[in-house]
Amino acid sequence: MHRIIYAVSLTIYEMPHSPYCIPITRALDAFAIPHERVPVPNWDRGKIMALTDGAYYQVPVLAHDEALISETSDSSLDIAHYVDEQFASGQLFPSATTGINETLIEHIENEIEGLTFRLCDIHYVPLIDDVVARTSVIRHKERRFGRDCLEGWETRAPEIRADLYRLLGRFDATLQSRGFILQDNAPTYVDYALLGVRENLTYGGHETLSPDHTALRAWQERLTAYRF
Repeated sequence: MHRIIYAVSLTIYEMPHSPYCIPITRALDAFAIPHERVPVPNWDRGKIMALTDGAYYQVPVLAHDEALISETSDSSLDIAHYVDEQFASGQLFPSATTGINETLIEHIENEIEGLTFRLCDIHYVPLIDDVVARTSVIRHKERRFGRDCLEGWETRAPEIRADLYRLLGRFDATLQSRGFILQDNAPTYVDYALLGVRENLTYGGHETLSPDHTALRAWQERLTAYRF
């Protein structure tokens, strides 16, 4: 398919380790869409609040020319669908696989992400140099997940990791005989959603996949090299 890419102003406000930001940037890369990436510190959402006039504080936010696109709920895929409609000609959410695509994405962004971010955070948060910034992140986590949650996740890390490997093993089994999760010859958005939690897990180099997940490793190489 030959596509004409028009000059646009496209900026994504992101946290580089976020499993919700990574899929968007990787999909834009796959379609060769020029974009600027603006990092937003975990402990300071001022850029987002200023950008949205106080209406929003989460990442990612996409600024496309004069439009600002953010999620409308915790489970929405508004940004992903916007990227698909504007730049991908429907290839990220093919109509024939829309139902299973979004079902798997919801599973990835809830059950699997709920494990990867805990394993990421027990390494990432203690390495934040500034004590005020680090304490702000810790307090934010504790307000949501309870006092000393990071210590609890560190203690339970082997159990969390085992649960994660069990869930990822299902995708590894699928990818033993298929190029991508839903299609053999090309990725859809569920592939990028899974890549998001995969890269969140390994952010900073402290965690890795199970040695048994050989198909997932090969899939990641195919996916990161793939260009539409």
